[in-house]
Amino acid sequence: MKKIAFLLAIVCITGCATAPQKSTQKPKLVVGVVIDQMRYDYLTRFANRYGNDGFKRLQREGFSLENAHYNYIPTYTAVGHTSIYTGTTPTHHGIIGNYWYDKYLKKSIYCVDDNNYNTVGNDGEGGKKSPYRMLTTTVTDQLKLAQNMRGKTIGVAIKDRSAILPAGHTANAAYWFDGGDKGQWISSSFYLNELPTWVQEFNASGKADEYLSKPWETLYDISTYTQSIEDDNDFEVTFKGQERPVFPHDIPTLRKSNNNYSIIKGIPAGNSITTDFAKAAIIGENLGKSEFVDFIAISYSSPDYVGHQFGVASKEIEDTYLRLDQDLAELFKFLDTQVGKDNYTLFLTADHAAVQVPAYLESLKIPAGYVKPVAFKNFLNEITVKHFKSDEIIENISNFQVFLNKDKIRELNLNYENVAQTIADEAINHNRIYKAVTARTMQTTTFTNGILHVLQNGYNQKFSGDVILVPNPSTIASSSRKGTTHGSGYSYDTHIPMIFYGNGIKQGVSKKKYEIVDIAPTISNLLQIEFPNGFTGKVIDEVLE
Repeated sequence: MKKIAFLLAIVCITGCATAPQKSTQKPKLVVGVVIDQMRYDYLTRFANRYGNDGFKRLQREGFSLENAHYNYIPTYTAVGHTSIYTGTTPTHHGIIGNYWYDKYLKKSIYCVDDNNYNTVGNDGEGGKKSPYRMLTTTVTDQLKLAQNMRGKTIGVAIKDRSAILPAGHTANAAYWFDGGDKGQWISSSFYLNELPTWVQEFNASGKADEYLSKPWETLYDISTYTQSIEDDNDFEVTFKGQERPVFPHDIPTLRKSNNNYSIIKGIPAGNSITTDFAKAAIIGENLGKSEFVDFIAISYSSPDYVGHQFGVASKEIEDTYLRLDQDLAELFKFLDTQVGKDNYTLFLTADHAAVQVPAYLESLKIPAGYVKPVAFKNFLNEITVKHFKSDEIIENISNFQVFLNKDKIRELNLNYENVAQTIADEAINHNRIYKAVTARTMQTTTFTNGILHVLQNGYNQKFSGDVILVPNPSTIASSSRKGTTHGSGYSYDTHIPMIFYGNGIKQGVSKKKYEIVDIAPTISNLLQIEFPNGFTGKVIDEVLE
């Protein structure tokens, strides 16, 4: 027995000495990459044209979740960025749109406007912003709290909301691009009182003018762009001053009639200058170089502008993603050199996807359509006149939500719940409306699946409307039949890429269904920090080493 015990001890000692040990070393830098308006099928549709060092590198060496979705309505930019970083939905974090009607102020508000702060970087109004309307913490906030406010967090995006909301309440800075005649990266006095030297130097470098000095031509021969429809079609919006929406786009000439520097937002060069600025931020702030974990949140806004203008089947979208693949490859190579390949963790996802241009779908005899805002408002007013003898009961209609004038309802001695239910019952008779429910229904009924479940996840009792509507599939609110948008709970808007890569991440693929709110708790778990305080997602254990 003693001999056997001795041999077992030797085996144990040998095994313990040779078994690989799981690394507990945290990354020095976390990189969040959000691509504005990226459908999941852009990964597969353009796969044969991508290089090996961009999207394919993440898929090859990281962990890709192929069935990841948004789990709420509305799927808008501000809501998406907030949900990614807070790990919860509008029900809790309070960002219910890019713009929404504030029933207390009686006006439409913008998600990050804040007149308590001033622009830092120029004398314009573009920096009067803050994240104060976001009611919960983000994973970036939790990282700062866990390190006693040490370590740095930086947000970077062309869009202000896409830089501000991910960076959280405790960020060192968020930077966004101020177009028009400014052409500068700016910030808000919420974060700092003056731009760091590295930002000033970047603004003085002439990068924006350099990019706008060249026409937008296809990266490859346009005849090889077979994953998109004909370049010259009737479903795209032209640049001002352009007769047809076709390549090449003469950017040096068009910039003057398209708000000067703002034109860079809607072309692939917007992604390139975002990459340049993100790299400058990493160097300028020495991210990934201290004993603490830093976080940079990068959002690529330009694909959204291109998608809205030209549609998801356009050659412009195909070219935008082929060029973005190269920008990402450049970013990853830079991170390898500047931070160290094993020293950073990165995730890539999107804030929403998008629907095919409804007019294009109609041309193919696929059910689709439009809700024209003015005509729809008249339709709802006819309902209130018919039942309540007043056209002043509806105060606002926005984001497929109806806000009622409660003062008028009381003045007319009407029952609020009866008014709301009547409007919901009648609105469903509109040929473009699929579902209509009242706020009371959202508050008293629990929906566990289907379109009403995701609608409920987006409902916020304090801020949302009194009647909430769901249009038919492939139906958008627009008076124009050109270009496209997003915002629904249908799969074309909810199905997005979700890829984890780098330090602490396994290699692999999963076809299980995951939700966007799972990203923040997963990164929190990786960093061994507390979850954001409103989180409703779950840790994706299978991606973590």
